[in-house]
Amino acid sequence: MRDGIFTCSRFKGEWMELTWFGTAGFKVKTDTCTILIDPYLSRNDKALPKQPLKPPDIQEANFILISHGHFDHIYDVPAVAANTGAKVYCGKGIAETLIRNGMEKARIHEVNSDGENFKLNEIQAQAFFSRHVKFDRWLIFKTLARINFRLPRYLPLLRDYPEGQVLSWRLDVEGKAIHHFGSAGSTSDELAKLSSQLTDILLVPLQGHSAITQIAHKYVEALQPKVVIPHHQDSFFPPISIMVDPQPLADMVKQTNAEAEIKILEINETVAF
Repeated sequence: MRDGIFTCSRFKGEWMELTWFGTAGFKVKTDTCTILIDPYLSRNDKALPKQPLKPPDIQEANFILISHGHFDHIYDVPAVAANTGAKVYCGKGIAETLIRNGMEKARIHEVNSDGENFKLNEIQAQAFFSRHVKFDRWLIFKTLARINFRLPRYLPLLRDYPEGQVLSWRLDVEGKAIHHFGSAGSTSDELAKLSSQLTDILLVPLQGHSAITQIAHKYVEALQPKVVIPHHQDSFFPPISIMVDPQPLADMVKQTNAEAEIKILEINETVAF
């Protein structure tokens, strides 16, 4: 423990901090660089848990990495980029959405190829083409039943933020390899290819499918990380979203990957490695 921050015992060496903002949003911070991934902070009044931070509260970032273009991943990116001066990296088809919402074109870099590498100060970043999880029929039915007559109110959020090219991001930070997935639609071939690289910290989403726990567990089985951090389990925008219990995934990991640590974060909690 350092200054009230949880320290993961599996790592030694240079210092790195990881903060979960809710949904798929994270901050990766070292002494010399701050990277944000999918920094979505805006919520409606019924969101659980509450997110006290707003885009103006984020004043420090060198780079912003985007997994895909849905509103719960990029809605706040133009404002956060304006606050911080950060450069944004995203897949094809997402720049148009960002520009339409006030982002400066010169600050956006579109990823052109699968496995493209970037040097972000002292952090090595690699972008991999991925896929969004396919919403199953039962999940769609339950979601529409919750939304009901309010669907016209939420259509702009769904319509005006198209998915674009989905990316997963691998960051090599202070000798640790972090792999972030913003959605859990990876194919078996994709995971097999990614498994050729060692993964220290896996950031795996728990949203978008009735069998999301089993889907997320396939990521753990394929990548064999030292630490598993589930995310996107919060109800970020009811009635579009619901809470997902991360404990079943934790139980599965303990049974099948005994050497892996699983850390279920509270919103805005920071862990240090």
